[in-house]
Amino acid sequence: MNNAVDVAHLYKSYGAFTAVTDITFSVPSGTCASFLGPNGAGKTTCMKTLYGRADPDPHAETTMHVFGFDPRTQELDVKARTGVVPQDDNLDLDLNVEQNLMIYCAFYGLRRKYARRRIDELLEFMELGDRRRARVRELSGGMQRRLILARALLNEPRLLILDEPTTGLDPQVRHLIWDKLLDLKHQGITLLLTTHYMEEAFQLADNVLIMDKSRKVLEGHPRRILAENVESHVVELTNLTKLPAVEQTIDSRTIRREDSGSRVLLYSSDVSALKQVTGELDQWDYLYRETNLEDLFIKATGRRLNELQ
Repeated sequence: MNNAVDVAHLYKSYGAFTAVTDITFSVPSGTCASFLGPNGAGKTTCMKTLYGRADPDPHAETTMHVFGFDPRTQELDVKARTGVVPQDDNLDLDLNVEQNLMIYCAFYGLRRKYARRRIDELLEFMELGDRRRARVRELSGGMQRRLILARALLNEPRLLILDEPTTGLDPQVRHLIWDKLLDLKHQGITLLLTTHYMEEAFQLADNVLIMDKSRKVLEGHPRRILAENVESHVVELTNLTKLPAVEQTIDSRTIRREDSGSRVLLYSSDVSALKQVTGELDQWDYLYRETNLEDLFIKATGRRLNELQ
């Protein structure tokens, strides 16, 4: 399988602030890669260097290719093959849905007949066909995000870059967008995603790259890195008045403890050890569950906020 994106030893700084430090990653064509990390970790900056919104620092060892083109010197070739869903909504609120898309068709140089057919296809795909005459300011937040996604697909991109595409949306809209993104991936479109929703990355991504303080700290298939780097189960103690009694049953050889404000989390791959801890507790005193990507993220980046959050 050929790679849609190959980046090696990427650096980016803004004055004295270092946003990206020695990041290397590849994205095979037709797959989804997701960047995770706290605010300020460098996720969005990595994306921007791929489509010309940010120039990487000049380092001799840096190499960058998107479908074989170097975005530092062949920006237009990259843009012709790429669609971008930015973090912030940047639609023209005074125009209607169709007009917003038609303006971008003109930017791409699409002929009017083809542009109208393409707009019709995308509005139906994003379930906005009945809103084509509505002004953007009349749309819900979820509809606006779907419109931005439709706009990013106008030029039939081979690579779709999505910067936190579902932030602030309700669960129904989020799941609808996930379904559409999975459809696009099945069509062979490569997805590059940044998100703060761990479940989003787990559902969509074939590869996850976790960043913290400008550096890569962990990378791999979400299920594989979860299995290799964090225990299989966790007990969340929500009634801390029971903690003194529980502490007597915690075996530090098999259970890892994390304190998080009003909760204590006990991680272990030894299910019997966790059941011993909860044996004397009321069912409302704790939550017993399998670990997930959020547990791994917290373990890799820490529970304390950094200075940029």
